[in-house]
Amino acid sequence: MTTMKTNNWQPEEIREAAEALKAGEVVAFPTETVYGLGADATNETAVRKIFEAKGRPNDNPLIIHVSNVTQMKQFVSSLPEEAEKVIAHFWPGSCTIVLNKKGPLAPSVTGGLDTVGIRMPDHSVALNLIEATGVPLAAPSANSSGRPSPTTAHHVHDDLDGKIRGIIDGGPTGVGLESTVLDLTDPEKPTILRPGGVSYEELTEVLGTVYIDTHLKDKTHAPKSPGMKYRHYSPDIPVYILPEDKAAAEDVLSKLHTQGETIGLLVSVELNEQFGHMADVVFSLGEREIPQQAASRLYDGLRELDRSPATVILAEAYSPEGIGLAYMNRLEKAAEWLDRSL
Repeated sequence: MTTMKTNNWQPEEIREAAEALKAGEVVAFPTETVYGLGADATNETAVRKIFEAKGRPNDNPLIIHVSNVTQMKQFVSSLPEEAEKVIAHFWPGSCTIVLNKKGPLAPSVTGGLDTVGIRMPDHSVALNLIEATGVPLAAPSANSSGRPSPTTAHHVHDDLDGKIRGIIDGGPTGVGLESTVLDLTDPEKPTILRPGGVSYEELTEVLGTVYIDTHLKDKTHAPKSPGMKYRHYSPDIPVYILPEDKAAAEDVLSKLHTQGETIGLLVSVELNEQFGHMADVVFSLGEREIPQQAASRLYDGLRELDRSPATVILAEAYSPEGIGLAYMNRLEKAAEWLDRSL
């Protein structure tokens, strides 16, 4: 598997990756959220290679990434005013919009639905790669299905070495969590299907009333967005959410030590000061008052602690406001609940 170094990207490196994509191969590339595993979104054979490499369920739809609005319009049946507002305020950026589809998209992209999720990433490598390829790229996160999403090229290599054509190494990602997915198929009821890099609060400032999908935890219906149906973001060792009550947290840590567990803590600087002495390994989420730091470090922390001697991970909960909503959405999908497991 080729790793194409593009921390200071060069045109020939983008061309190499674009030629591979045009030939029906899959290539991992950086975005501002996480690394994506890209394939020509109009080529069914190529798109199926994404599912094969990731071990991804076939009914889990993919987001397509475009380099401009004109390109997007080829694949949606209409562009409501609400979508235009989102595009004006948040593109390029971490907001995917779901609209009714049209055009020559590969059937596997939409998971059998009549809708498609589209976004324009806010990353120069991603935008130049899409432009050079000349077609939108279907691109879920570039990890094995169910694993924590990759925020570095090294993470991609750990999961997909030997399974894909190559990796464009653009350095660590910025946001660290996947995009917000906003369903605009009913323009009068904009609905968040997956919280992400653009917050609920930011969307309400632009659109007014915004809903949060009630099926986020429903495992039975056909998902309209990635991340809605299947377990995600999990390392190989168990993850638990650390109780917010100090006495309860100390009790959990003591019980796990008694059971012979090697404890990995995924916590803020402040909680490390309280509980770090009771853990064997600590990965910092940054300052408690800056939840953006926790969001950007969550997946890296889960992976690092998974590679450490730890046999269990205890992760800090954050308030579900702003980016904290997306952080908790991912953590709750990765974690097991203490009251059922200890």
